[in-house]
Amino acid sequence: MIGYVTLGTNDLERAAKFYDELLGLYGAKRLMEFPSGYVWGYSMGSPSLGILKPFDQKPASVGNGVMVALAFDSKEKVDAVYNKALELGGTDEGGPGFRGGESFYAAYFRDLDGNKLNAFCIVQG
Repeated sequence: MIGYVTLGTNDLERAAKFYDELLGLYGAKRLMEFPSGYVWGYSMGSPSLGILKPFDQKPASVGNGVMVALAFDSKEKVDAVYNKALELGGTDEGGPGFRGGESFYAAYFRDLDGNKLNAFCIVQG
């Protein structure tokens, strides 16, 4: 159902470096590049994540309650993405662990512009 998500940035090149390294951990690559932003994903037919300077030319800001969730297939990958985000200058919003039971494993962080992200996996019994 999700086609793509975009997040705003006030420093496009800094954000691009952050996401090149973070999303590149597991094979996502830049799918599109244009003057106001970049889009990453696995293919043009799969959901993607874009970083853009706002169209209205006003400063980008973080939406309260807005979050992008990145799906992975193991706890180890969730841990690695979370650790890489912090290594790249992101901030902690809730370290890796189970949430609400024994099947939803997640870690929460903010990127360099303050956008909230979550890396998660569903652990099968």
